Amino acid sequence: MSASSLITARRLVAAVLAAGAAIGVAALPAPAADHDRSARPKVEISAVQYDSPGHDDRSRRSLNREWVELTNTTRRTVNLDGWTLEEDEDGHTYTFDHYRLAGRATVRIHTGEGRDTRTDLFQDRRNYVWDNRSDTATLRNDRGRFIDNESWGHNRHHGDNRHHGDNRH
Repeated sequence: MSASSLITARRLVAAVLAAGAAIGVAALPAPAADHDRSARPKVEISAVQYDSPGHDDRSRRSLNREWVELTNTTRRTVNLDGWTLEEDEDGHTYTFDHYRLAGRATVRIHTGEGRDTRTDLFQDRRNYVWDNRSDTATLRNDRGRFIDNESWGHNRHHGDNRHHGDNRH
């Protein structure tokens, strides 16, 4: 084998090894923090109607006009079984029971009584949950880990300070 052939062969081997190393680095798993972030379901509190429109007479209609909306921003269905929606001022907690939120879907959780559907869930309460002046709604997964929250009034310093409005539908 000539000297030029040896040099060409070495260059070829070096190029193959370099390409293999680049592929190997690209195939390594991401750091744990990045992996956890992408693996975490992306469900968020997308709107809150904390002040029921009209007179607060504790009727079923009035109670059900107080609600929190959750939106699944991913394409995958998220199993919310065991997740909780908590009211911070008085400690009211709603626990999701055998509910799956489809990808890119929204569900509205009403305070009052009603029949659960794919798009509307009911806490079956006879009193208002959300304080009209100041409160925080917190969403936690089935392990109690924080997912999202929404605050209004003097509680606006919590969470990421997104405000979805008291009259947004």
